[in-house]
Amino acid sequence: MQNKITQLFNIQYPIVQGGMVWVSGYKLASAVSNAGGLGLIGAGSMYPEVLRTHIQKCKKATNKPFGVNVPMLYPDIEKIIDIIVEEGVKIVFTSAGNPQTWTPYLKEKGITVVHVVSSVKFALKAEYAGVDAIVCEGFEAGGHNGREETTTFTLIPMVQQKVQIPLIAAGGIASGRGMLAAMVLGADAVQIGSRFAATKESSAHQNFKTSIVNAKDGDTHLTLKELAPVRLMKNKFYRELQALYQQNPSKEQLKEFLGRARAKKGMFEGDLENGELEIGQIAGFIDEIKSAKEVLNEIIKEFNLVKSLIHRD
Repeated sequence: MQNKITQLFNIQYPIVQGGMVWVSGYKLASAVSNAGGLGLIGAGSMYPEVLRTHIQKCKKATNKPFGVNVPMLYPDIEKIIDIIVEEGVKIVFTSAGNPQTWTPYLKEKGITVVHVVSSVKFALKAEYAGVDAIVCEGFEAGGHNGREETTTFTLIPMVQQKVQIPLIAAGGIASGRGMLAAMVLGADAVQIGSRFAATKESSAHQNFKTSIVNAKDGDTHLTLKELAPVRLMKNKFYRELQALYQQNPSKEQLKEFLGRARAKKGMFEGDLENGELEIGQIAGFIDEIKSAKEVLNEIIKEFNLVKSLIHRD
């Protein structure tokens, strides 16, 4: 299944595993890469030296390409970039910041750069910055998200119409049918997060994985837009947050309520009541914890089956 993205990353299938905080360690990234996709280590929840360890372990666990996802709003960004260069990482996905800041430097080091966008405006900005590809993420996606609330399947064709570089679709995709639909609309590949969060190799706590499997439609909501929009599963923390909103809180009050390490508490430590549980709307579709290889193979099998049925008709 060769196209612009598989050639760009030197991978077998045009499937990228999202570099999710507290979920995407070296075990998940290497498993996805070994299965033919592109695994990403999520640097956003790692101290610099912890990231270095994960990169080194990932290199031992796979001889296939893998990358690192770097949210630029996190601290220690300079140290993280230095470690990526020192360890010889060849692919970097950047998000939550200006792509112009690090793209020229990374490209100068021979690194393939991809930037995550949520609008046509930012897609054009990323292309101008010189990135090799873009991830177009609709507001169905889990975790930090765009303020525009543009859905994946409206965003893809609008961006594809305006840019020349390869396009990776993200948000609400967890099946071969979803992958095919995204590619029909103009995507060259898909980035899948939530489905890989509920895998055996995911570093998420078992409690969080179980909550994903048990989720139904409507169990997530995009909130905290005043700080940085994030899609969360509805739990005790979420309900208390909504109650605070009834008092018209200031940004400072919201920051104080959020506190520190909420995502770690929920996703990594398994506190389903007081933690922040970042997951996409597609969680309602996920009903079983499987290996990353099983997930990827099922997606490709369904993609090929549905594609052949459409062509036959």
